[in-house]
Amino acid sequence: MLHQPLDAQLASDCFVLQESDFAWVLLLDNAAVPWFIIVPKVAVQEVCDLTPKQQQNLSALSNKMCGFIREQHAVDKLNVAAIGNIVRQLHWHIIGRFKDDYCWPGVVWGEPIPKRYSESDVESIRAELAAYLA
Repeated sequence: MLHQPLDAQLASDCFVLQESDFAWVLLLDNAAVPWFIIVPKVAVQEVCDLTPKQQQNLSALSNKMCGFIREQHAVDKLNVAAIGNIVRQLHWHIIGRFKDDYCWPGVVWGEPIPKRYSESDVESIRAELAAYLA
C-alpha cells in the first residue's frame, strides 16, 4: 500500500484517535457535533480510485464509525461524505447531526466552530473508540 503523510491541514484541525496500516481515524476539533474523519493511507484522491479491497476497508471502517456515533450520541442523522475541494488528500467525513445543532438543517462545512474539545474530552473519546473497535 502506498503511504503518504497526513495532510497538514487535517493534522492542524483534528486529533488523531487511531492509526492503522490502512488509515488514520481523526476527530475534528468541533465539540458541537460528533465529527470524525477517516483518512486512508493511499496516494489517490477519489474513493472510486481505491482498489476493491481498499473500498471494502473504507466501507467497513465507516460503518463501524457510524455505529460508534449512534451508540455514543442520540443523533438525528448521519452525514457521510468525501468532499476534499480544499484538502486534496482523500478523507471521509462522518458527522452526527442533531435537529437542534448550530447549523441544522444546513451543512456544517465552512461554518465557524462554536465549541472546541478539551484534552480530557479527546482522551475519553479516544478510549471509548478503542474499546468500541476492539
